[in-house]
Amino acid sequence: MNQEGPGKDAAAGQADASFAELTARRRGLIRRYLYQHPRIMDALVASSYALLVAPTVVDAVLSGTWLAAALLVAVAGAMFLRRSHPVGLVAFVAVVEVAVTLLHPWGSNASAGLWFSLYAVAVVHTRRFALITMAVATAPLALLYLLAAVGPMENSFVQDHGVNPGDFHLLTSIATGATIALSNVIATGIGIGVKQRREHEQEVAAWAARTAQLASVNERNRIAREMHDVVAHSLTVMVSLSDGAAVVVRKSPERAGEVLGELSRTGRTALADMRRVLGVLRDDAGAAAPRLPLAAGDSLAKLLEGFRTAGLPLHYLHSGPALPDDAAFQLTVYRIVQESLTNVLRYGRSLARVDVSITVSGGMVTIEVLDDGAGVPGQAPDDGGGPHGGSYGTGQGLAGMAERARIYAGTVEAGRTGRGWRVLAVLSWPGDGSTETPTHPYELQGKA
Repeated sequence: MNQEGPGKDAAAGQADASFAELTARRRGLIRRYLYQHPRIMDALVASSYALLVAPTVVDAVLSGTWLAAALLVAVAGAMFLRRSHPVGLVAFVAVVEVAVTLLHPWGSNASAGLWFSLYAVAVVHTRRFALITMAVATAPLALLYLLAAVGPMENSFVQDHGVNPGDFHLLTSIATGATIALSNVIATGIGIGVKQRREHEQEVAAWAARTAQLASVNERNRIAREMHDVVAHSLTVMVSLSDGAAVVVRKSPERAGEVLGELSRTGRTALADMRRVLGVLRDDAGAAAPRLPLAAGDSLAKLLEGFRTAGLPLHYLHSGPALPDDAAFQLTVYRIVQESLTNVLRYGRSLARVDVSITVSGGMVTIEVLDDGAGVPGQAPDDGGGPHGGSYGTGQGLAGMAERARIYAGTVEAGRTGRGWRVLAVLSWPGDGSTETPTHPYELQGKA
């Protein structure tokens, strides 16, 4: 059985809760209370209907038409069913109102029951169904008034109820029927509008939940990508340093001490990076770990020096102005160089030279990492796609570099060139391309 991850549920739940709070505040105090207490709202609806038909009930009782009064009271009680059985309530009210009109034709607001029941139908059903229900429920009562005015029922009304034919004229009956139909249309329209607003709120809430979920997924991907770069680089360098220390400790204790010192610094840097990436760990002093991205100025130089200490014959060339003064952009450059050199350190064999060049020209930044390591055929591939191996790995390293490059409309290419492996990344910077004056190309020679 597949289960949703807790991060997804938490993100969606937080978005739903935030939107629910916003919607509740917009409703106001009274509407929010009635929304949270539907039974009280049903009681108010039933009471409102009872007040509207109270004159008719009193008049029916005084005239001896007890059945009409009882039917109206029954409709008031049935209003409590408008949420659970809205269609059945419409049918019941439509029949009762026709019966009340026949028993007591001059009652006022006898058709008010259809207003509330048609509204209830429109809120929970489709627009087409609501309109059809409204037409079917309105037709009998409207037709009754029309027949009473111009049909065979006119004489019956006049004789049974003692109505003066001059007072019971066609215009009044048509106006009454039209008023009933119009009021039913308005009630249905209000219900349709409420339903559409609720559906819109649900769609916005769902959109908010999807957005929060996407943000959570993106954040998890960012953390995973950063952790991959930090752990892959740090462990690779630390393993290489420890192997180197074991070799030189007998011949050159001083050199071994330097290597072990670099090993310790690499471990501490990795811990600091993980604190920075996770953002929830705390340092020894109890202060919150910084969450800002790495700066690529001094950090890039330290990165290259660490790889030299680990044994890479590294040469670095920077051409053009300095990198743009943007921490996120510099971090992208830093991680691309870090991942490329980590692959070289892990899988390069018989390395004589590793060239790293960064060229800044206009709005473009080009990063090239080129080595001459032949590698070992059949070597297990690295996370970046196995540049020196005989097969291909998961591709997480190259995928991570490509994702970073795409943020700045860039591309990453990697493949064999001659004896070695070449990584070429091109990034686009929308700014002016630099924050410092242009510098001449320079080269830092690696240690022998």
